[in-house]
Amino acid sequence: MLLVGPSVFLLSALGSEKMAYTALYRKLRPKTFDEVLGQDHIVKTLKNQLRSGRVSHAYLFCGTRGTGKTSAAKIFAKAINCIAPVNGEPCNNCHMCHKADENRSFNIFEIDAASNNGVDNIRELRDEVSYPPAEGKYKVYIIDEVHMLSLAAFNALLKTLEEPPEHIVFILATTDPQKVPVTILSRCQRFDFRRIAPNVICKALKSYMEAENVSITDDAVKAISGVCDGAMRDALSILDRCISFYYGEEITRDKVLSVIGSADKSVFFELADFICDFDTVGALSVISGSFEEGRDIRRFVSEFVVHLRNLLLMKASEDISGAFDYSAENIERLRSQSRRMETDRLIELISEFSELLNRIRTSENTKIITEVFIVRITRPVYDENSSLLARIEQLEKMSEMFAVNNFTPERLIINEKPVTEEKAAAEIPENIPKAVPEDMKNTADRFDEFAKSFDDKILYMFLQRVKPGWINGEKLYFVCSDPSVFDYLHRKKQLIDEKLAEFFEKRFDAELILKEDYDRRHMAVYGRKDEDVHKADKINDDESNAVKEAIPDINIYD
Repeated sequence: MLLVGPSVFLLSALGSEKMAYTALYRKLRPKTFDEVLGQDHIVKTLKNQLRSGRVSHAYLFCGTRGTGKTSAAKIFAKAINCIAPVNGEPCNNCHMCHKADENRSFNIFEIDAASNNGVDNIRELRDEVSYPPAEGKYKVYIIDEVHMLSLAAFNALLKTLEEPPEHIVFILATTDPQKVPVTILSRCQRFDFRRIAPNVICKALKSYMEAENVSITDDAVKAISGVCDGAMRDALSILDRCISFYYGEEITRDKVLSVIGSADKSVFFELADFICDFDTVGALSVISGSFEEGRDIRRFVSEFVVHLRNLLLMKASEDISGAFDYSAENIERLRSQSRRMETDRLIELISEFSELLNRIRTSENTKIITEVFIVRITRPVYDENSSLLARIEQLEKMSEMFAVNNFTPERLIINEKPVTEEKAAAEIPENIPKAVPEDMKNTADRFDEFAKSFDDKILYMFLQRVKPGWINGEKLYFVCSDPSVFDYLHRKKQLIDEKLAEFFEKRFDAELILKEDYDRRHMAVYGRKDEDVHKADKINDDESNAVKEAIPDINIYD
């Protein structure tokens, strides 16, 4: 038993040492101010304060995640207690620096305000600060995510923060300074940490990977710097995942995109082309492909918004093409695609896709919401809420299709007045009986089937924007709310009349009518919608039930 115990302990110790691994963002955490990336304006100020001995009692470090707030706070805390600082930097050789690096220092206290946000926690801190440090000059309290403190906790901290003992330095770090009371803000020196520039992140990642003996391509490094949003910690976390997934392999751009669930830029060019061409099927195929490949649709939409922004900037000035993270081939493709889309249309798309991004961030049915959105923006002529420019663009596309289908008017007329051109009478055999009210009801039940009976797919597409209606059961109305649809169908009136008689085997008195005209006639005969239609003078008592069932609710035309 005496031999087994130590043996098991030894194996356990060896196993734990083998399994020990430090994440890159912890392993590569800066130890000097010169290693802090992209924050020169802050580093210079802090080093000057250390050299001159003008150390303040309270600091507020604020900025987005992963920009170096906590790292700078730890370096500053280490430097002010360093025995032999060098030009405002900690020496990293004395025992005080070693204790700080190994988290053994009794002079540095890190407090997570997210989990210690009560007034009792701050009262304990307030009692502790009265005792001087056993070694060194300062006791440094780093309070991370300080905006999470309760109002009572902030009030308890206020007096101590205003007049702390000479041996105390507070460093408050937060990603949301707006939530910090102004009474606290006014007692701190504020430093705003900026997002780190992509080129700075690229240079640092290359250097880190050379030290780690990891093979990575320049395109892969650019891809990581492009998605980390200026946060070095995010970049290192993504790199850590890539190294683990493709252990022992060279890390390429495609491998990075696969790990983060992102898409190649060619997909965004393809989707933008489909939207520009109002190709609903093509745009939906891109979205479906993204879901099938397991991409994060939120990231996909976010990156597509960036692509639209690049198109807008390129359209504004092609001289700034060097500002885009694109290859020479994609720069030319971006320039060509920007020329196909109007500035107003791009601005509208950026606004609408940004709104879509906000919706899917909090929704579980992201696929359905995205697909419905794609259908709406690729068919603006059918959406009364779409901009006039988008609707006109699609009508121009459709006019090109009309030419292919032997429809060659000089242009598609868009107005609010009926076309007055005389049309030849439809060639309908005399032996076909005249339609009665019940026949008109039958047209509503079979209208979609009737529309599909046309060989002309363009005509079928326009008939989808039409609803049948009738007044007194005497005349069949084709009701449409879009003047452009009205104009086109008016030119096809003879063909529609002939098809009506052929399909239903009845002779209809049919009329194309705009919705507002139909509404006026309907109101003139029946009055308010909630009045009894049986009181209308022109309706016979024996026909009232049939006509009541036949009269449609006008809301279905909206």
